[in-house]
Amino acid sequence: MSINLDRLSPRELDALISKAKQRKTSLGKRKPIAQVRSKVIALAKAEGYSIDELFAGAKPAPTARGAATPARKPGKQAGKKVPPKYRNPSNPTETWAGRGQQPRWLAVLTAQGRKVEDFLIR
Repeated sequence: MSINLDRLSPRELDALISKAKQRKTSLGKRKPIAQVRSKVIALAKAEGYSIDELFAGAKPAPTARGAATPARKPGKQAGKKVPPKYRNPSNPTETWAGRGQQPRWLAVLTAQGRKVEDFLIR
């Protein structure tokens, strides 16, 4: 966050200083993250779980900037790795499984008149 202090009035500066002090105080009251983490791990172990079991695939908590996006409903192929069907001839590490939007490299080549089938992996 970047604030141009030169443009703030004395009243605005005082308000900013007050908010900064409040934030510093609230952060100072928090326990160190390592201490909280060890408590959470100990509680999970006491209940017979691992942290991975409890939080695997969990979305991060909403931040001050915006809420977390809602989870999509799983379909038939949710979580399955699909093998690639198409390969970029100029960069073999770039592949596409044929699902979703075409990658840029393929969109450029098809715009030049080439066919998608020309890039099939055999």
